[in-house]
Amino acid sequence: MHAWGAIQKAVDYIEENLSEKITPETLAMIVDLSPFYFQRLFTRLVNRPVSDYIKMRRLARSCAMLQNKDVRILDVAIENGFNSHESFTKAFKSAFSITPKEYRTNPIHLNQVIKPELLLNYTMVEENVPLITENIVLEITRKTLDRSEIFIGLSRQVPFSHATLGESTGIDTPGQLWDLFHDIKPNIPNLMPDGIELGASMMSGTNDGTFTYFVGGEAVSATSVARKYTTWELPATEYIVCCIEAENFVELTTSALGKAMKYLFGTWLHSRKLVTQPVSIEKYYKTTSEATYMEVWVIPIPTEE
Repeated sequence: MHAWGAIQKAVDYIEENLSEKITPETLAMIVDLSPFYFQRLFTRLVNRPVSDYIKMRRLARSCAMLQNKDVRILDVAIENGFNSHESFTKAFKSAFSITPKEYRTNPIHLNQVIKPELLLNYTMVEENVPLITENIVLEITRKTLDRSEIFIGLSRQVPFSHATLGESTGIDTPGQLWDLFHDIKPNIPNLMPDGIELGASMMSGTNDGTFTYFVGGEAVSATSVARKYTTWELPATEYIVCCIEAENFVELTTSALGKAMKYLFGTWLHSRKLVTQPVSIEKYYKTTSEATYMEVWVIPIPTEE
């Protein structure tokens, strides 16, 4: 078994036993490694110590459980391996900056540590060849826009720490901006009925630890709009596109998107020594009961031969 395969086996075991007592020693025995080597390898491949990872996954599961107001907060705590209401509240607030009670009252978007798919760090696929992993399908292709596309919506400066895509915890500012956009979308003029929705992360132009994030809907044309809205243009050029399918919309926009972005930027582009402009685009297509699909678009920078 490859080293990453052993750690993936441990990650899978953790996910299936979050309600139970789990120790590094037990996991090391399951994957047939020494406790010392197992913990070093786990930290290296998952980017956090095993005990911390277990706590973060328990907190992620608790977020879903807290949305059921018929379940007591204490029961959520015990079900997720915390000894008391107090210890659960302390861990939850440390991770998300709000208490479980506050989250239950106002369930805002939160960044959560997602279960990693270590296979994605070591698997290379050619363009137009689907990669099937746990619960998602990825395919990388190229597309060319012959005409630019116009989108109208909202933009904000977002701290880098608020858009970590499964690597750490905290407030999900882009998710909150999406909620605001959907609230006001019926009042935005010139949008296409059932048009594509788009999110764009622009990394250049600031030195304050933030990036610009835009969310919007496809517009009929670039006519002037009220100053409270932002107009954004997707230029006519060539793109590398990561196509993503998942089982449902929540999975698509959280775990699947995080894994796809990490694979695209951390594995696929890097392995091909490809560089892109400092902007990534998320295109969201209409979701149906049969199709849950989106795309991530990036603009390659031509290299000198």
